Amino acid sequence: MPAVRPVRPVVTELRLSAFRSHRGAVYPIGPLTLFAGPSGSGKSGALQAYEALAGLGAGAALDTVFPDAPGCVPEGAPADAQGRRGFRIGCTTDGPAGPVRLDLAVQAEPRLRVVGERLTGGDGRTLLATALRDPGRRSVHAEWYTAGPAPATRAPLPDDRLATALLPLRVAGKDDGQLRVLAAAEQTLMALRSVFPCDPRPSFMRAPVAPVEGRLRRGCDNLAEVLHRTRADCARRHARLVALARAGCAGPVRGVDAEVLPDGTVRALLVRGAAGDGGPGPGRGAGGGAGGSGGRPVGTPLDRLGDGELRYLALGLVLLTGPGVLAVDQPAEVPGPMQALTVLADGFDRGLDARQAHELTALAAAICADGHMRLIGAVGETGAGAARACPGATVVDLTP
Repeated sequence: MPAVRPVRPVVTELRLSAFRSHRGAVYPIGPLTLFAGPSGSGKSGALQAYEALAGLGAGAALDTVFPDAPGCVPEGAPADAQGRRGFRIGCTTDGPAGPVRLDLAVQAEPRLRVVGERLTGGDGRTLLATALRDPGRRSVHAEWYTAGPAPATRAPLPDDRLATALLPLRVAGKDDGQLRVLAAAEQTLMALRSVFPCDPRPSFMRAPVAPVEGRLRRGCDNLAEVLHRTRADCARRHARLVALARAGCAGPVRGVDAEVLPDGTVRALLVRGAAGDGGPGPGRGAGGGAGGSGGRPVGTPLDRLGDGELRYLALGLVLLTGPGVLAVDQPAEVPGPMQALTVLADGFDRGLDARQAHELTALAAAICADGHMRLIGAVGETGAGAARACPGATVVDLTP
């Protein structure tokens, strides 16, 4: 019986042929993938490479996704006779078009530019190839497969963009070969798009915020605003967030709420007290008065929580929301059921204790199992232990 291709295009492999501390590395990417290892083992570098590929797939320029390109060159890599140094990264995607490989060679010095790109089908056929023919020009020579009288179409393309991202504008799709090229390129771009890099910054999450965006930012500094918006949007998901808070935050927790202050800003709170204690109803503000008495719940502003608890709640909120809440650029032309949002969480377990790491990893595995969301994170020893004990988690050990 033939294998069933995944409905949503996804990245299944990350290749770091020569990137920072990685050489000849091939890493599997599953629905929940956590890179583990000591400091300096390359965990953040792997996530940086993935984020860069996602940015290039969305049409960004090289200098945007690689602001420190010379720092991406493997340490000690020698320059060639012309003083050129660079790095190489790539990925494999799977979906309706089958497995498709994307490989990219980037020159970092003396000038940042693409010097080679290759898109390869599952049968090994080269569907797109680019090469730097004239170093004096700001373009690369590109060839893509056709099934007509000519075996390939040739054209110059910019040397600061991913050629695969330009193919849908260049290929007419008039023959089987062109249709195959288009299908492979579109699958690659769909798998790479819709990425939400997330690294909650507790120092910026403590102050009340103005209700302006309603979409959670990368540093989760507007956590209170998003909680205020989402608590009424989906009672079931909010209940799961409350359960997560109850399992991982100190003391009895009855709810997670937000209130509007007299100046119009919003602050988030943990509603203290055991279930059945009574307390403020939905929408009334859970402050309850900082000095509540008689066993009634007390709203504890999040600015009084520790860094670990803040990161724990922020990451839980990320997992329990989606593209409509997270500040992520999704391709509007692609139906939602065909997309999978990928969360990149560097320091996924930073500041967490073993119990919090276990609860958050279990939630991530459950959320990622349905295919709508994927998570790629970097963890230390605490998170690695939780991940190894969690069914459904792929642990990539970078320990030397």
